[in-house]
Amino acid sequence: MSLDLKTVRRVASLARLHLEEGEDQRLQAELNGILGWIEQLQAVDTTGVEPLSGAGGTAMPMHDDVVNDGGKAEAVLANAPDRVGEFFAVPKVVE
Repeated sequence: MSLDLKTVRRVASLARLHLEEGEDQRLQAELNGILGWIEQLQAVDTTGVEPLSGAGGTAMPMHDDVVNDGGKAEAVLANAPDRVGEFFAVPKVVE
């Protein structure tokens, strides 16, 4: 399937796109390229392939919920521009 310039202009009008002189031909080429890809996808044999609407059917692995402090304060604060003990120091923003 390919689109003619009349159809491209109609689609642009419906989408409320203002096309400058010559843009309609560029848009025609782009839309025809997209339609070409769609035709290629439709040619793929998908018999026996279940439709997939998301990853909802996969089970997430369970991990133990262990509380820890990380123990990496020095590594976390290594690039801090300013610090007070094991905390980031920030300028006062409320007077």
